[in-house]
Amino acid sequence: MNDVIRVSNTETVTMTSDEIADLVEKRHDNVKRTIETLTNKGVIQLPQIEEVRNHLGQAVSVYLVGKRDSYVIVAQLSPEFTARLVDRWQELEQQVSNLYQLPDFTNPAAAARAWADAVEQRQQLAIEHQKVSRDLEHMKAHFIDGMKIVDFAKTLNGVNCQEVQKYLAEQGWLRRDGFSGWRVNSRVRDKYLAERTTIWTHPTTEEERERHYPVLLRAGAVRLFQMYTKELLPMKQTWNGKIGHGSEVMQ
Repeated sequence: MNDVIRVSNTETVTMTSDEIADLVEKRHDNVKRTIETLTNKGVIQLPQIEEVRNHLGQAVSVYLVGKRDSYVIVAQLSPEFTARLVDRWQELEQQVSNLYQLPDFTNPAAAARAWADAVEQRQQLAIEHQKVSRDLEHMKAHFIDGMKIVDFAKTLNGVNCQEVQKYLAEQGWLRRDGFSGWRVNSRVRDKYLAERTTIWTHPTTEEERERHYPVLLRAGAVRLFQMYTKELLPMKQTWNGKIGHGSEVMQ
């Protein structure tokens, strides 16, 4: 999610189409298509377009949407997520309010607190930037495009690899398809996961059948690693409590 606050010359706060996609758990291209359809029908205003960098450093074209139009878009996509959108707008507007709220510089104590808060905020941003950079370096060293979920999980110290796909099924990423293996649900397909097919031979009938298996896209590996650092993934009982790639924490 892009947490940059955007304020136009008229001090109107906007939200990106990418952030709306995260809020309603839809693919960004589907959200953009909905915006374009509603614009063509004259239901919402023509949004501004901006090119930003995503968490992988890739250039992405996003729409900038105002508050009123965002409600129309979410109502079209997923009405059940309206409450989540309301909460996010309250956060954005509070952040903007804080930006324009100046301290009382005639009060030395208030000025000192404002200076200390600004320094602390810069330090926190620097720490977060270092963590993101470190995580991306980890990804470069341990992730290969098209990697199976279990194979990536094996690089993470303490993760119970046999339970990872079951956990992702509980999160709505995957579903079981009988003997055909795991299938990727549409809301994460081509966003976090892709699906591959292999042919196997039935041991009794010798009939050739398709078997499906999910593979991680880079954004999916990043999200899985974030789940891991928050200790959300199923862990082995023998886990030593250390977070990191196995080859690093054993040094």
